[in-house]
Amino acid sequence: MVMTARRRLGRTDIEIAPIGLGCWQFSEGIGLVGRYWPALPRETTDAIVAVSLRGGVDWFDTAEIYGSGRSEQALSRALQAAGKKNGDVVIATKWFPLLRTAASIRKTIDDRLAALSPFSVDLHQIHHWVGLSPVEAEMAAMAGLVAEKKIRAVGVSNFGASRMRRAHAALAARGLGLASNQMKYSLLDRRIEGNGVLAAAKELGATIIAYSPLEQGILSGKFHDDPGLAARTAGPRKRLSAFRRRGLSRSRPVVEELKRIAAARGATPAQVALAWLVGFHGDAVVAIPGAMQERQAEENAGAMRLSLSTLEMKRLDEVSRSFV
Repeated sequence: MVMTARRRLGRTDIEIAPIGLGCWQFSEGIGLVGRYWPALPRETTDAIVAVSLRGGVDWFDTAEIYGSGRSEQALSRALQAAGKKNGDVVIATKWFPLLRTAASIRKTIDDRLAALSPFSVDLHQIHHWVGLSPVEAEMAAMAGLVAEKKIRAVGVSNFGASRMRRAHAALAARGLGLASNQMKYSLLDRRIEGNGVLAAAKELGATIIAYSPLEQGILSGKFHDDPGLAARTAGPRKRLSAFRRRGLSRSRPVVEELKRIAAARGATPAQVALAWLVGFHGDAVVAIPGAMQERQAEENAGAMRLSLSTLEMKRLDEVSRSFV
């Protein structure tokens, strides 16, 4: 099947491509979270966004904690440099709840809008479940922003199945639905299939937005091809178990199958991994791979033009079953 058709975000009237662009790497190296990635020059950020747009990407995910608004600002600049106006693309951002109450959602929305100006916030998400207020209070604050037309839809991120249902019920009481849950999901991390999150999303009509869909580059195969690459990689990735010898050995069968399919399809392993992710569950899952280079952005967008057979989908399912 070919994945180019746009999809509805949950049960909202917002339509998006199956693959968007994750913008964590636009943090400019600012803050604890932003320092995870090296700072990118403005020209690189602009080029990544421009290439993504040309490839059919029409939505972008960022967050206030990504460089204390730097990612939002960089995204806005890049979109304007590409000639885009408000309404041309879909923008998703997030409120970070750590040590905050739901009242902060209303207090900070103008900061989000200012950072993204002139672009509106289409999807506003609770970034995590660690806030000081109950989820019902957070949803009430979000619903208030929808009523004021400051945002179009409400999503969450890193929410388990029961918390998702609570969020959905709180919104439903106000005539709204939960649009999405942004979760870590890839061929090497399929936990949402076993812990009830994916099933709950399908039941509630909420879209799963898959972050780290390429496991920060592991599914490209480059770390398997060059065992010393992880040690030379900037940032803390090299210290994660998945990038060490044992972790790479465990993921090798999945990567080898990706390579086999990619060679037969004239694609790359990363494109095959993305095509599986946004196709295996029908329209239930979309993905937001990041990109540090123009080439990666072009490759990610190209996955939307890749057709995988039912047999190829099934084979990838089987070889990655141990990661459920």
